[in-house]
Amino acid sequence: MLSSPPSHASPPFSATRSPTLSPSSSTSISRSTSLNRNHPGAVNRSSSIGSRPRPPGPSPFSLPSVISPMPERYASDPLPGWASRDNSPMVSPNNEGAATGGGGGTWPYSTANSSQSSVASNVTSATQRTIDPTFGMSAGNTIEKPDYSEAKIVVAMVGLPARGKSYLSNKLMRYLLWLEYEVKVFNVGQLRRKKYRKMAESTGEKADQSANFFDANNADASKEREAMAAECLEDLISWLKAGGNVGIHDATNTTRKRRQALVDRIKREPGLTLFFIESICTDPATIEANIAVKVASGDPDYDGQDKTQAEADFRARIRHYEDKYEPLDETLDKEVTFCKMVNVGQHVTCNRIDGYLQSRIAFYLMNLHLTPRSIFFTRHGESQYNVDGQIGGDAPLSKQGEQYMRALPSLIKEKIGDRPLTVWTSTLRRTIQTASLLPYEKLTWKSLDELDAGVCDGMTYEEIEEYYPEDYAARDDDKFNYRYRGGESYRDVVIRLEPVIIELERQENILVVCHQAVLRCLYAYFHNLSQEELPYLKIPLHTVIKLTPKAYGCLEERFELPIEAVDTNRVRPPTAKVLEAVKRDRNEGVSPSTTRPPSAIPPEWST
Repeated sequence: MLSSPPSHASPPFSATRSPTLSPSSSTSISRSTSLNRNHPGAVNRSSSIGSRPRPPGPSPFSLPSVISPMPERYASDPLPGWASRDNSPMVSPNNEGAATGGGGGTWPYSTANSSQSSVASNVTSATQRTIDPTFGMSAGNTIEKPDYSEAKIVVAMVGLPARGKSYLSNKLMRYLLWLEYEVKVFNVGQLRRKKYRKMAESTGEKADQSANFFDANNADASKEREAMAAECLEDLISWLKAGGNVGIHDATNTTRKRRQALVDRIKREPGLTLFFIESICTDPATIEANIAVKVASGDPDYDGQDKTQAEADFRARIRHYEDKYEPLDETLDKEVTFCKMVNVGQHVTCNRIDGYLQSRIAFYLMNLHLTPRSIFFTRHGESQYNVDGQIGGDAPLSKQGEQYMRALPSLIKEKIGDRPLTVWTSTLRRTIQTASLLPYEKLTWKSLDELDAGVCDGMTYEEIEEYYPEDYAARDDDKFNYRYRGGESYRDVVIRLEPVIIELERQENILVVCHQAVLRCLYAYFHNLSQEELPYLKIPLHTVIKLTPKAYGCLEERFELPIEAVDTNRVRPPTAKVLEAVKRDRNEGVSPSTTRPPSAIPPEWST
């Protein structure tokens, strides 16, 4: 379970001079800010099963002899140009203490000792073994959602129209939802349009929502706008009281009077804190692009108007706001908690950041940028374990996987062109092999290792069902939250991937070569998908997924290479609960493996 550090804990980021964002300080941070990889939320994935008894299957700390050894060209020397992330040691071939990968297995350049190889080579089938599958190891368990009930923050956006407030609101919501906070955006403009649409339906008269409505000299319209901003805030507060964690007040809030009204209202609610986020844009090209997106997005304010007329009206609206705009000021607003962002992350000023969640929000915001870029995802080439139906491990590529390794560079070169690219891999050999021929800078991340299957590492799903029937059924019931014995759940993987997400937001063109479960988590973040969908996302082998971040989401393209590979995707099992039936069968002395309906056993499985 992810627990929150005490409120006095240092914020999880540092700048060039490593400032501490204390409640009484204001800190200005540029894009040169460095990333502290030891911030709260990062998980050290170093769990192992030690000497505990385990069911049939190869040892997680050795390479079974039935798997072809790593090609000689990879076993002799570390791959050129390879650096290490997460302080993972670059281990030489003679280093007997090589770091192990997440699902077991030795570092790609270490040699398993002879006794381990001997044990692995003499493994017999599951039906020939007699073993108590529960001996020495507690059962796998379902991980509960962290208790964030005390986290109550009102995030109030500040800024002129077409400055990216809604973009930042939705980015922040996606990030915090991914971390399992309850988050909702309350957009004042949407509330206004909804109210006036209902009014038009009941009266037949369409309200004036042209630029004149936003003129500060229009007293009646000003009162209406203030009333709707207050109503939107009340909806937000009610939602927080009902169990929400972070409510985002997406409005202009451009005057000090409006912001003071927010401060005074929140002060009357014990347990709520207020955090302003101001978005300033000084780049004319970006502003023009934002105006074009606003007009072309089907905004109801400009329904039925031609593009030229709509753009002219929207520019007039912006000028009305500019006349009364009062930016946040480090002196005049020194008692207020805020982050002021210039050109989305080019320069960030933080004032009175206090507490764990506020620090996480500030840290996330300071790593965002608007530079056009592409993020490429691909799984490693098909591995020998994929072919044999085993999970986890540190197996090398199969023959088809090696074909993918050789074909990948030309595809990436075609899609990236002459732009710079950095390649990230896990520490497991199948990803390092897959990326070995790519002519780009490479970094390894321990955090990108595959979901740790614990004592089930190296087993097939048929063996897991026979020797750990309760675990097998529990994972069917709740795949996101189920944690393998001595291993991980998808929830655990999401937590340890937070530093990767932050760095993906911070970097430009990246190719991530890793594993199915990990890519499911990363893909779900960029597409804002639910926990229920995440464990069943289809991420096929020998396919490159290209994501291009846009104003309101990601443009996705998929490129499948014509190289045969096994299908490791598992369809969602039937919704009927099977765990209680397995427990009942065990209590009654019935073999669990004979009671599961055939429909509950998909033909292909995945981690």
